[in-house]
Amino acid sequence: MDIKQLSEVLQQNGVVGAGGAGFPTYAKLDERAETIILNCAECEPLLKLHRQLLEEYAREIVETFHQIGQSVGAKELIIGIKKVYTKTIEALKDVITDYPEVRLGLLDEVYPAGDEVVLIYEVTKKVVRPGGLPIETGVAVFNVETVFNAYKALNEKGPVTEKYVSVVAEVNSPVTVKVPIGVTLDEVVALAGGSTIANPVYFVGGPMMGRIGTGDQPVTKTTNAILVLPQDHYLVNKKRSDSSIDLKRAAACCCNCQMCTDLCPRNRLGHPIEPHLFMQAATFKDIQDPNIFLNTNFCCSCGLCELYSCFQGLSPRTLITEYKNGLKANKVPVPKVTAKPVGPEREYRKIPEERLMARLDLTQYDKEAPMDENERKVKKVKILLSQHIGAPASPVVKVGDTVKKGQMIAEPGKGLSVAIHSTINGTVREIDDKYIIVCA
Repeated sequence: MDIKQLSEVLQQNGVVGAGGAGFPTYAKLDERAETIILNCAECEPLLKLHRQLLEEYAREIVETFHQIGQSVGAKELIIGIKKVYTKTIEALKDVITDYPEVRLGLLDEVYPAGDEVVLIYEVTKKVVRPGGLPIETGVAVFNVETVFNAYKALNEKGPVTEKYVSVVAEVNSPVTVKVPIGVTLDEVVALAGGSTIANPVYFVGGPMMGRIGTGDQPVTKTTNAILVLPQDHYLVNKKRSDSSIDLKRAAACCCNCQMCTDLCPRNRLGHPIEPHLFMQAATFKDIQDPNIFLNTNFCCSCGLCELYSCFQGLSPRTLITEYKNGLKANKVPVPKVTAKPVGPEREYRKIPEERLMARLDLTQYDKEAPMDENERKVKKVKILLSQHIGAPASPVVKVGDTVKKGQMIAEPGKGLSVAIHSTINGTVREIDDKYIIVCA
């Protein structure tokens, strides 16, 4: 299948990055990709769904990965996976012998091994330029569930209607479930036996880069995990902090020890992001060197600086993100810079995930969360029209229409966009510019 045909299948079946910002997968297909990488680093602590999915469907996923490689003409296909995922590695070894262009890229159990730029360096030794895209180095990266969704689109004519979600922490039965897109977080948590605490907080997407969600919030194509946490948990308090107070605390407490910069994964790859200099300049409103502020564009928001590195409990990532968003809102161009050479000290400044979990007060939640693929019958779904980077999908149904699971209910919008499909059989009850509600 050529790139044009594959792109059409992926776009019409709504395949996007199944995590992060949801970049439309068809737009990643590029003949410049000499190497493609399957990301099974399972970057965030406590998340388990990618290794589980790849273990269960190793042949289907590797075959589809191979097809993508053939379509773009890639010479090398690498599965980036942590060494500790032994069961998944064994399942892969039984399959990849049939695909000579596929090899394993074994990773240490460190954070953030799944960051695209970090992953690319770990398995290819190529450095993506600061502010650049992986394709500029001849690389494209796809995560496991994304490729599994591509498999279903290619082999089962099945659009993306379901999502795998790990439900962990303060729940009775930690689990990875498969649910229709559009169900509420409350419904998903109930599948894990419900919360073990009163007034829980739902931390959606992972402890390092996730956000606080609400019980009535719908699951989307990028919802990887729900951490059920107590109101007074360290992560909840950090996420709820007031940035204006954070700035004042930094002015009073930051000793410019440089630990945040020394352990910054992008800085270790030669990118000019230096949180310690930013903290000093921002707190004292020192604009003598504007590059300190412009270089916030190169932060990947992994959160290590504020959740692990800083012994004062300050918030470099949060403050950097505010500045970065301000630059973007004011259309300030990203500076063009060249990465410095990667130094030998990088190998000794990786953050072990075990230590990270201890620092985040998550160690007690590191339990088995077996995959449960039972079909879920739900009465109502709220399906967002924008579950991906780019233009929202445009509705092609009207209120009162009867729809079936898998039926397109919104076509790709103009520009970068993908189709959206009904995730249950039912009747369209409500449509607005942001969502479509279907009731069984």
